[in-house]
Amino acid sequence: MTPQEFRSVLSQTFDDEVLTRSERRALTAVLKELKPAETELDVYRHEAFDLAREMLTSTPDQKKVIDWLEDVVRLLKPARENGKAVTTEAYFSPGNKCRNRIRSLLRQSRSSVDICLFTITDNEISDIIAETHNRKVQVRIITDDEKVDDAGSDIQRLLHAGVEVRLDSSPYHMHHKFALFDESILLCGSYNWTRSAAEKNEENIVVLNDEHLVTKFGTVFNELWDQYA
Repeated sequence: MTPQEFRSVLSQTFDDEVLTRSERRALTAVLKELKPAETELDVYRHEAFDLAREMLTSTPDQKKVIDWLEDVVRLLKPARENGKAVTTEAYFSPGNKCRNRIRSLLRQSRSSVDICLFTITDNEISDIIAETHNRKVQVRIITDDEKVDDAGSDIQRLLHAGVEVRLDSSPYHMHHKFALFDESILLCGSYNWTRSAAEKNEENIVVLNDEHLVTKFGTVFNELWDQYA
């Protein structure tokens, strides 16, 4: 693919001023098929920056241009022979470390957040979920039907804010505790997004970008999302 052809593909992704989930997948598929060398990726990145400079002069919302460019550049990172470098983080409670990392991941998300949790009662996290939704990031939540009406549950509030929520329909618990950010970062562990988890309980979360695990958890999320429709 010539630089001009790649630029044409990129320009189409900015028609709605955001790199959508489907566009991200399509662009990833193109790059996977092309398997560009690092020098070619340099050229593609140059085209992305050049196109962004052009759009900055004609688009009122310059933040959208920067967000779009950030997403594109992330996709154009050179791949290693055995895949991208895997980063892992671990956080523990009681204390604010788990809560703060969850909040930062929500704030950093650009296109999608998929949350699969037994219960959500921590307003300090729920407020950021609502803010993320209001930034036009696609937020989807799967949670346990028996926890929705518990005292302190934030699910109804998030529903009223317009966040997409689906409840399990089985007599058993939907007991998963994981989230996916921009289809590239996985968070999982024992930690429910509750005040008790932050302030009292011995809990943990792990954050990683392992592509294989992100894909497996994403598949489970989408299967449950369809199952609970």
